Amino acid sequence: MNNLFKTVKHLRKQLIIWLFEHSQRIYTRIFKHHESWNISKLDLLKMPKPSFGRHLGEFLDKNNFELIPKVERHDCYHVLCGYSTNVEDEIALQCLCYGNGKRSLYLYGAIILGIAILPDYYAYYYKSYKTGKEANPFHHFEYKKLLHISIEDFRKTIFSKSQRFQLKIN
Repeated sequence: MNNLFKTVKHLRKQLIIWLFEHSQRIYTRIFKHHESWNISKLDLLKMPKPSFGRHLGEFLDKNNFELIPKVERHDCYHVLCGYSTNVEDEIALQCLCYGNGKRSLYLYGAIILGIAILPDYYAYYYKSYKTGKEANPFHHFEYKKLLHISIEDFRKTIFSKSQRFQLKIN
């Protein structure tokens, strides 16, 4: 019976991954009309070690990603907040951003479908929401202009010491 639950949970996660991959392209094409950053992972990896941009490059490199044009700030949220790219962290990151004041159709869909399909992580999602609500606002920044700043200083302006400890980004 335990193997059945694991298989079903795995299938639910695969469904969410499929939904993310397919909806992302459509959402970007229809709703994102601003210019992309035109910055590569290699450009970011050339930045000074303590910089936010360098950490973003390392995140992309570790996950074998490039920045997705027009939605670059999403990966910035991952780096700033310390969330991985596994399914439950993707949903928790959306909950944290919602708590912080971010609003978008995509965010609503990710949270609603994420909680409906993977309710097993509800406590984690709620904790992330509360962390975002208590943090200083960060969803509105022009992240491209912040690539050169110290990631440590950036995080200290957003999160309290206990929040950074909780997020494991001390």
